[in-house]
Amino acid sequence: MRSNITKYIFILIVIILLITAAFLIYGNRPKENVGFIQKEEEQIEMITNLRIPIVEFDTINPIISKNQNIQDISRLIYEPLLNITPDGKINLCLAKEWTKQNGTSYVIKLKDNIKWQDGKLLTSKDVQFTMDRIKDANTNSIYAYQVQEVIGIEIIDDTTIKINLANEVPFFEYNLTFPIMPYHYFENKDFLENAKDEYPIGIGRFEIIKEGEKVFLKQNKNWWNIENDPTKLTEIEIIKFANMGEVYNAFKIGNIDLLTTRTLNVEDYIGTIGYQKKEYSGGEIDYIAFNCENKVLANIEVRKAIMHLIDKNNIVSGIYKEKYQTINFPVIGNDTSYLYEKDRIKYEYNQEQARQILESAEWNLQKKTWQKIKDYRTQRLRFDMIVNIENEKRVQVAENIKNTLEDFGININLRKVNNNQYLNYLKNKNYDIIITGVYSGFSPDISYYFGENNIANFYNEEINQIIDEVKNIQEERVLKEKYERIIQIYEENIPYVFLYQNKNTLIYRPNLVGDINPNRYNVYEGIGSWYRQ
Repeated sequence: MRSNITKYIFILIVIILLITAAFLIYGNRPKENVGFIQKEEEQIEMITNLRIPIVEFDTINPIISKNQNIQDISRLIYEPLLNITPDGKINLCLAKEWTKQNGTSYVIKLKDNIKWQDGKLLTSKDVQFTMDRIKDANTNSIYAYQVQEVIGIEIIDDTTIKINLANEVPFFEYNLTFPIMPYHYFENKDFLENAKDEYPIGIGRFEIIKEGEKVFLKQNKNWWNIENDPTKLTEIEIIKFANMGEVYNAFKIGNIDLLTTRTLNVEDYIGTIGYQKKEYSGGEIDYIAFNCENKVLANIEVRKAIMHLIDKNNIVSGIYKEKYQTINFPVIGNDTSYLYEKDRIKYEYNQEQARQILESAEWNLQKKTWQKIKDYRTQRLRFDMIVNIENEKRVQVAENIKNTLEDFGININLRKVNNNQYLNYLKNKNYDIIITGVYSGFSPDISYYFGENNIANFYNEEINQIIDEVKNIQEERVLKEKYERIIQIYEENIPYVFLYQNKNTLIYRPNLVGDINPNRYNVYEGIGSWYRQ
């Protein structure tokens, strides 16, 4: 009997200890903002804080930061006059309206009663102050190119500002996407010195509440747009790391919730399972430019045939391991732009089609080289192709294209030149064919490719007229119609072969849910619906 009582007492003590341990572990969980949502008659734990990594943290101030991750995160704290939607349209943010008065003058009206996180009203002075700071050469801001043509900023009233340009900038409104900073916060302060060390107030969805080894953001419950776009997350923890290796390790063991990367072989660092990912278009575009003033390349059928002989899919899969995506036209990441049909494919890899095009233009394959007699002289399809030897991947692409063309009977002298020589070729346009690339902005302006003094030496009177028209068109339907005609002219003439565009990747843990749709302009698109479970 005594032994049974002892046994029962022992069991009771064990139960009490287990209950106490459970309370200590789960009742005092640190930094976890927990709620519950109902799903199919069962409660699912909703954790409303998010952990984001930062490598090479310099300053949270986006005007002077050189860190791309800071620029992405700053969209949660600060906001611009205008935003860009995932399909490339302009969207009002802090601005209530904007008007292009003439080629070099814009008027911006701010929304009423928008407040900074300290309760002060947003005014035209904040916009003027921000643009002045960006234009200041000492600031060396990444946004400087967006306002380089601005020569005057006039305050008309507290919510109206006029911007004057030195020269007309097509689609200048796409430049008004820099974050606006608070004038009153920096008044009578040295902007550069204070901006580096301090955490200035913002106007966006989140506000900074803590600094140190980590930066904490909390939900701004007074955000001007919170009723239209409510936020589930209550806190974001920005964790500083010395390098990406540390970030990958932290992700693998569950200490951070997401990361963004442009690394081609990221699977080598984090494996292939245990996470979700979303890929989105980057801004790097590689393409081939034909010198349309070359007496042979001036023949459209030659350019069209070469277009059909370039196997973009083979290049992307073999050289870039599917980390890039093929493109057909360079309109703001053309897989998402409203100005370009995603599935539109006019020219595909097709050797038989290339053969038919050349034969119909009286070219003949003789001694393994395509040639024809014109004006009593023999013309041969034989070209110099220029590539920058310092770009290893692009050299591999050039070699792939050279081999394909030569197997078909088009001789290529591949010239791998150093960077200075490459830049001289671009400047002087003294090449037959060049493989090059650009970092594309968000503006739909394509005068770089088709306007005056373009690098293909291509001239078309109609396309020049359309380019002059579209810079003043704001109606999306009309603009789309104009671009449809530009694309048709391009497909009829082929002064370029647009090859591929890089992809960025957002990698996140499976328990992060919500409308996760990153894009190049806004990695955190849809963050209002995000939470962890």
